[in-house]
Amino acid sequence: MQPKMQLFMLEKEISNYLLKSGNKSLNVKAFLFDMDGVLFNSMPFHAKSWHLAAKEFGLDISEQQAYMNEGRTGAGTINELALRFWGRNATQNEIEEIYKRKAEIFVSCGHAEPMKGAFELLTSIKKSGLKIVLVTGSGQKSLLDKLNHYFPGTFAPENMVTAFDVKYGKPNPEPYLIGLKKANVAANEAVVVENAPLGVRAGVAAGIFTIAVNTGPLPDEILSKEGANVIFPSMQYFAENWEKVIENLRKS
Repeated sequence: MQPKMQLFMLEKEISNYLLKSGNKSLNVKAFLFDMDGVLFNSMPFHAKSWHLAAKEFGLDISEQQAYMNEGRTGAGTINELALRFWGRNATQNEIEEIYKRKAEIFVSCGHAEPMKGAFELLTSIKKSGLKIVLVTGSGQKSLLDKLNHYFPGTFAPENMVTAFDVKYGKPNPEPYLIGLKKANVAANEAVVVENAPLGVRAGVAAGIFTIAVNTGPLPDEILSKEGANVIFPSMQYFAENWEKVIENLRKS
């Protein structure tokens, strides 16, 4: 579907969300952002590092599969692979070893640049007086440290949900439910911004209007099947059309 058509259909999709959720209005007070693939162009590095690290331990995950698994905690991804290839859950020691190796390869990949349009979009949201909460499955310290550098004054520690805060990672709705609590808002008072199929599923399962930004190699259909309310082609497009988006959200 063409980007202009997606923007044109936003009002209709908001109405569909309200009908399905049973809410009378979408009273947006907060935006809940995923990080990898949304704020930073880091997913190519994650996909490569998962593939190479898994291979060293006799496991196999293609870079395409890594994109499909994006959003899970590191332990969740490793356990899924262990069940598939070893027929059992990974031990805590195995999880720590594999994830440590994955993190080493990730760091060696180089510098993950912020997504074009991310800074502008976050600035517009802050100017609109809306809360911003980070909801990521990552525990990658090297990337988390970059938030304050590239988006200063945007992500306070108390408004961040990471792999260390959850028992169940995406696609379980728990991370976004915690995000709602941190923002002190109800599901119909928030919007999720995601790029990953499992992240979209988590946002939808939490009852939140979910905007998918397709910044990776997966077709729109995969994000649509997971329940994305609307799909934008890039963060740049989202930023450039912010006024139209917030106008539709506020008049619902």
